[in-house]
Amino acid sequence: MSGFRLAAAQFPVSQPQSFAEQAALISAWSAEAVTAGARLLVYPEYASMSFSALLDPALQQNLGAQLEALQGLREDYLALHRELAQRHGVYILAGSFPWQLDEACTVNRAFLCAPSGAVDWQDKQIMTRFERESWGVSSATDHEDSGLKVFRTALGMLAVNICYDSEFPLLARAQCEAGAELILVPSCTDTLGGYHRVRVGSQARALENQCYVAQAPLVGEAPWSQAVDVNVGAAAVYGPPDRGFPDDGVLGIGTLNQPQWLYAEIDPAAVLRVRNEGQVFNHRHWHEQGAVELPPVKTVDLE
Repeated sequence: MSGFRLAAAQFPVSQPQSFAEQAALISAWSAEAVTAGARLLVYPEYASMSFSALLDPALQQNLGAQLEALQGLREDYLALHRELAQRHGVYILAGSFPWQLDEACTVNRAFLCAPSGAVDWQDKQIMTRFERESWGVSSATDHEDSGLKVFRTALGMLAVNICYDSEFPLLARAQCEAGAELILVPSCTDTLGGYHRVRVGSQARALENQCYVAQAPLVGEAPWSQAVDVNVGAAAVYGPPDRGFPDDGVLGIGTLNQPQWLYAEIDPAAVLRVRNEGQVFNHRHWHEQGAVELPPVKTVDLE
């Protein structure tokens, strides 16, 4: 696969007055990244939650009830990103959405939209305390097609670790064993500590798997929202600190909490080179630790 430009969003939470207003914002951001030459656009975890501003104030303050209310917007939200991917001829990882599978299960789902109009998703595998204890967003291990995936695309093999998932090495390891060369990490964290946990996890996954990892955080404040009231972070793209990559493994990093796109050049061939010719062989030597049971991974074609 040839190289390409990736755009990771430090996307601001907002308080739109209509669906059209927020759709126009997402469309403008996408057009800006495409104009800058990006072929893969990565939006943050829970970037969809700005749409909860359209709910009645009572629903905004009721975490459980707003999950149900947001379901009426979800198809339009997905259609927006799908249309943008087709219009611009790019891949777009939409900001994740609290997607209700049934009355007992709402997952944190990020859709990957292809230029062809094809679409698939990655559900978050491991939930934070807030999701588990306060919000009622959960994993869906007993639902079909909610497990780990790797996406075969025209840009190479991509995987997604939603925020907290990046802090658990076996998830990314399973995806890289299935062929992933680039892991996308959409994130939403409300403290500097939370941001750095995801950042450290992302850098560690790049090191041990000798691959690219791109983090895209939600930023800004929404005091009207109990779910995304404070959002802290900086977008970045990391690689292994080895031959062909920066000595610190940081290909680029944004300004903390500043809404912006962060661009980086991705070369899938560089992953193969460092795995075969690196100063160290983290990816290969993993197996010297002994047999480790990895979660299953499904490969999805989105070329």
